[in-house]
Amino acid sequence: MPHRAVRKTLGPSPLDAAAQTRDLNILAIVEEAIRHREVRLAYQPVVQARQQDQVAFYEGLIRVVDPTGRIIPAGQFIEAIEERESGRLLDCLALEHGLRMLGQSPGLRLAINLSARSIGYPKWRKVLERGMARDPSAAERLILEITEASAMLVPELVVQAMRDLQRLGISFALDDFGAGYTALRYLREFQFDILKIDGQFIRGIATDTDNQVLTRAILAIAQQFDMFTVAEFVESSADAQTLAHLGLDFLQGYYFGAPTVDPPWRSVGAERLVH
Repeated sequence: MPHRAVRKTLGPSPLDAAAQTRDLNILAIVEEAIRHREVRLAYQPVVQARQQDQVAFYEGLIRVVDPTGRIIPAGQFIEAIEERESGRLLDCLALEHGLRMLGQSPGLRLAINLSARSIGYPKWRKVLERGMARDPSAAERLILEITEASAMLVPELVVQAMRDLQRLGISFALDDFGAGYTALRYLREFQFDILKIDGQFIRGIATDTDNQVLTRAILAIAQQFDMFTVAEFVESSADAQTLAHLGLDFLQGYYFGAPTVDPPWRSVGAERLVH
């Protein structure tokens, strides 16, 4: 009997079954943590490309905490909850934490991730409305990041919602650009304020002439549509200098700082933020 037929007859291997059980267990832990609001934000700096000691804004990355206090890596669950209501609730919690931090830190600019599926979610809108009511200045200091893949799920909804929220002063960033399949006509209609270039084009760019050419092309698109640019996953001085030379506006990555749940601007005693 062919090996393929044997495998089909016997079903999943023990390793496959164990992996599936592990994934289901993690998902259950994550959903329980979300129900009990056991989440935190981790903050990573985004710096000016030409003055790399100056922070332009921070990205607040949601972190889920398990019953032992351990942070569960987002990569282990984020795709699994994307289509569930727990994904919408996680976006609500991220926004709630972000707005609270903006209220506590008047000079702060903060980016919060958002699934396109959540942008019309009533609970998410209520969180936003409450935050704006408490501190109207938060709108002009809030950046909402939507991944390229997520934006293309419901582009018409995203376009209309962005226009409504941009009137309030909120900015929008298109995250992971180059990793998905954004139609250029939608890129024109979206009117994002910031374009974040996916790390696959950025890592090792100092010695990768192909990625230098591709990044220049992406930069030209961003400039045509009046968008600021952020290079993600900058991990070396050589890459940072190359990106600054190419004309990127902002840089983000472990070279400048890993995400930390302790607000970095508090640890240095001052907020070096641009407006």
